[in-house]
Amino acid sequence: MIKRRFISLLAIAIIVVGAILPLDRAFAMDNISLFSAYTGITASPGEKTKYDVDVINNGSSIQTMSFSMEGLPKGWDYSISSNGTNIQELSVKGNSETPITVEITVPLDADKGDHEFQLVATDGNSPSSVPLSISVKEQGSLKSELTTDQANLEGHADSTFSYTVTLNNKTKEAQSYTLSSSVKDGWLVRFLSDSNSVTSVSLEPNTSVDITVEAIPPQNIEADTYEIPITAATNDSSSELKLEAVVTGSYDVEISTKSEVLSDTINAGSDKTIELVVKNTGTSPLVDIELTAETPSNWETEFDESTIAELEPGKSKTIKAKVAAPKDAIAGDYVTTFSATADQASADATFRMSVETSTLWGFVAILIIAGVVVGLYLIIRKYGRR
Repeated sequence: MIKRRFISLLAIAIIVVGAILPLDRAFAMDNISLFSAYTGITASPGEKTKYDVDVINNGSSIQTMSFSMEGLPKGWDYSISSNGTNIQELSVKGNSETPITVEITVPLDADKGDHEFQLVATDGNSPSSVPLSISVKEQGSLKSELTTDQANLEGHADSTFSYTVTLNNKTKEAQSYTLSSSVKDGWLVRFLSDSNSVTSVSLEPNTSVDITVEAIPPQNIEADTYEIPITAATNDSSSELKLEAVVTGSYDVEISTKSEVLSDTINAGSDKTIELVVKNTGTSPLVDIELTAETPSNWETEFDESTIAELEPGKSKTIKAKVAAPKDAIAGDYVTTFSATADQASADATFRMSVETSTLWGFVAILIIAGVVVGLYLIIRKYGRR
């Protein structure tokens, strides 16, 4: 009877002990919690992100655990470290906490959007976890890309169109790119990196470089929109980008005389009319062309029209300028500068005037000389015989 009771009590004790041990083990992991202040991060394809996570042991005994990632997208890599050392397991003292770092590598071909997953810590029986997420802000790819924020520029025909483009190596290998352009119509295109002219650049995986593209139009180009395709090519692939240049035309003006002779004669105290020809030698219209003259002291100039409202490309207009020399002008050469000035262009013409003595004074001088000769003749005739 006593033996049977002993056996029963022993069986009960075994059952109680067996029940207590697993409960104690589960209770230990229930005291483990994972905490991260920043659980949602924004990243780009190819970027590495880090989460700082505190492993907190609220229990009184040491807890040892391993870590895993659940729900991490296929192709994404991660690592877990503590104090700069990669770890697979971690032991945390009772009533204490240990910081760990979780590093996630977003692959180059990651899909755009929100990706949710969780870090799990477990002792093999009872897990603890913290939810994490990464928002990929652009669609990833395993290729090279040429991009620019400003593909369209506008300027005159004598402008240099300067674009800033970015070459991205989104492949898993280092690449050497040959830079070229297939632009037509006589354009000159060159590539600059760090202010140096280049024909090729090399890039490590998942890196980029800014390149300046300068496009110079040919002479006498017509106003229009021109396409400037550029290419960055490797032995295996190439990336293309189309730039645009809106040419508003060239601005140029010319001023001369109708006979193209820039000299004449004038008498002191008289005036002379000069026919000036103003021509638009550019490819864009000129507006509000102002005619002015810079003359010697006391000279005067008057235009029949001092302003040309508009002058189309290739067209010309004749303006009459009346130049007046002062009465006391001494014989010699005098220079007058005629100017045609618009907001977009200007031109000068230097006109030389030769002042001659007035014909009237010439006759007066002749009469005086003749009078003197006659007077001498009469004097000699009257007194010479004595």
